[in-house]
Amino acid sequence: MSPDNNFKEAAKILWKHWSEGTVIDQFPISMQPKTQKEGYIIQNFFAEFSKSKVIGRKIAATSIEGQQHIGITHPIQGLLIDNFCFDEGNQIPNHGIYMACAEPEFAFSISEDLLGSKGKYTQENIFESISSLFLALEIPETRLKNFNTAGAEQLIADNGCAGYFVLGNEVTNWRSVDLVKTKVRVYKDGDLHETGEGKAAYGGPLNALAWLANDAINRGYPIKKNEIITTGTCTKPIRIQKGSKIKAIFEGLGEVATQIEN
Repeated sequence: MSPDNNFKEAAKILWKHWSEGTVIDQFPISMQPKTQKEGYIIQNFFAEFSKSKVIGRKIAATSIEGQQHIGITHPIQGLLIDNFCFDEGNQIPNHGIYMACAEPEFAFSISEDLLGSKGKYTQENIFESISSLFLALEIPETRLKNFNTAGAEQLIADNGCAGYFVLGNEVTNWRSVDLVKTKVRVYKDGDLHETGEGKAAYGGPLNALAWLANDAINRGYPIKKNEIITTGTCTKPIRIQKGSKIKAIFEGLGEVATQIEN
């Protein structure tokens, strides 16, 4: 079997387990990605098997806590697939929840193709390429049973731990706010569970966005206009279960909430 066919078969296996809500110990040896580049090839095939539109991207492991949670030492990216994304007010399916956590995040809508024509992106110059800010909750997920020892290559293949995603209302007053210092509180079932700040997301959500834009260019898959980019958790992951009600309050900006189906 050719390498591309191996990668496509790996993606097919992943999609089967996503559809069934089951997990696997690891990829078959012949299908395991040996490099991050191979992991992203599988990730793109995975999106094709979903038969749903890719609406944006996510960044995993932008914080020390996030990296420790999945056993890697650097950020990785995944794809936001439309049928896994929900507007606030809709309940999140409990089908296939294995990682069982929630994360509060800043998400941006992009106003232009991020091609890097003026050089490397930074948190200062990427500001002008943002059309909107949204408050978001991610329910990261994986089909890898031993996700915390699987390694970056397999986690990338498994769509960078992208699971369900909740997009809150657009924030209108954010451009004068220091997102790095924005305090975030997360409640589960009415009780405060975690606190954090925007700086937890790779030093700040704009810095995380710049990292993703540059990484995407380097991979030959630049961010396109109107993509939604969610930039990583601002707190430690919050444990959830069926029926959990999660609310994140971003000081001075607003809040976003969701509930997991019973």
